[in-house]
Amino acid sequence: MSTVTWIIIIGAVLLVVLLIVGLVISSGSEGQLVEQRLGQYLEDDAKASGNKEKDKTALTDWVTNKVSKTSSGDRIARELARADVKFKVGEYFALIGISILSLGFIAWFLGDYKPFSFVLGAGFGAILPRMYVKRQQASRLLKFNGQLADMLSLTVNGLRAGYSTIQAMEAVSREMPPPMSDEFRRVVQEIQIGIPMESALDNLLRRIPSEDLDFMITAINVQREVGGNLSEILETIAYTIRERVKIKGDVRVLTSQVRASGTVLSLVPVGVGVFIWFSNPGYMKPITDSGTTCVVIFAGVVLGLIGLGYAVMMKIADIKV
Repeated sequence: MSTVTWIIIIGAVLLVVLLIVGLVISSGSEGQLVEQRLGQYLEDDAKASGNKEKDKTALTDWVTNKVSKTSSGDRIARELARADVKFKVGEYFALIGISILSLGFIAWFLGDYKPFSFVLGAGFGAILPRMYVKRQQASRLLKFNGQLADMLSLTVNGLRAGYSTIQAMEAVSREMPPPMSDEFRRVVQEIQIGIPMESALDNLLRRIPSEDLDFMITAINVQREVGGNLSEILETIAYTIRERVKIKGDVRVLTSQVRASGTVLSLVPVGVGVFIWFSNPGYMKPITDSGTTCVVIFAGVVLGLIGLGYAVMMKIADIKV
């Protein structure tokens, strides 16, 4: 192999190593500063109080400052917060860039230096970080919903023992496991720096888009306006949520086969096609020799039909409770 090929291989390996290191650091860095996380949704308050953390890296900060002013930047910051991924927006874009280049060059090398092989690898590298973020979001939301009924029971006991609502939230942040404790610790810290409870709870709902949590927050806000016995209200909500979680678990078990079948049936054609492309390119020669337009149309129709079938099967398995 030529020197250029070795340079490309070494560079691709280094990019993959950097990608893995970035994911490990992201998943293991639990000691992030509160100001950085608060600033994702309360930037104006952080500026007013002068507690906003100064940026540490010039390039990623420049990208973060430019992108955060757009609607897409705010959406990405919200997605990262929901997944509890300790990345700035600029660092997330850098991770996507590293993933695209590394997987693209690896696929280009394995695919006999064909441009289409680079496109395949780069396309997968582009969606891989987003798949990771979405998986973290779903896992975290499921764990949060499973802890919600126990959190309400702990809150009810605290209120009946004479605690205020904020003190009951502090008890939740101390006694409950993550992610419940992390999120309510954030709520308590927001209230302590002068943010109204309604705004702090709204921020919590933005980070955790749970219907059950929305039900609980609405009950707390209504009780603060019109009065009433909050402990009895939350106890009723806790019973309702516990039953809903039980029913959702039963539905998830009953529909797991449909979801697994849809995922496998959708990935098998794509996986087989990619495997044949890299292992036996001559088998694909009649398609690749037909012209770029025909290849694009063929790939679009195939992927469209696969995506349609997957969407239909997931819709069948999506039963609202």
